Amino acid sequence: MTKTVKDYIRTIVDFPHEGILFRDVTTLFADARGFRMAIDQLLHPYAGQRIDKVAGLEARGFILGGAVAHQMTTGFVPIRKKGKLPGATISQSYTLEYGEAVVEIHDDALQPGEKVLLVDDLLATGGTAEAGIRLIERLGAQVIGCAFVVDLPDLGGRKKLEAMGMEVHALCSFEGL
Repeated sequence: MTKTVKDYIRTIVDFPHEGILFRDVTTLFADARGFRMAIDQLLHPYAGQRIDKVAGLEARGFILGGAVAHQMTTGFVPIRKKGKLPGATISQSYTLEYGEAVVEIHDDALQPGEKVLLVDDLLATGGTAEAGIRLIERLGAQVIGCAFVVDLPDLGGRKKLEAMGMEVHALCSFEGL
């Protein structure tokens, strides 16, 4: 039987809090075939489209986004937590389950009109991805798609991003929280 991307992802019970089923993609990254399959499947829907940059959300989105950008022969742009980028930045706050967080992008990372693919490992509530989209758009670039390894549909992130007019591509989904 052929393995799917989902087969490489382990579930850790009660992490980081009791009642949470944590979907751990590090086991996917550690397996050469699984990692290659994930990268190939993340970029497949965008083959033949113009993509100027791949943007990855901290931190696992850097691993995936860098590999996708390499395969597409395009540049990679990190979207990082506040205070981690050395140059001039713009920032965007977003709501977390408890409180608020801020992500940043270098203010010269993207040019107006550039087409950007946003990549991350997991889509939950969509807050981080929404903040990343807003940063990309504030620099005048256009998000042509949002690609994730895992979608947690019960948390509503896909609906949030689709309501913003985004195309969402996920390799697999897990029900529940």
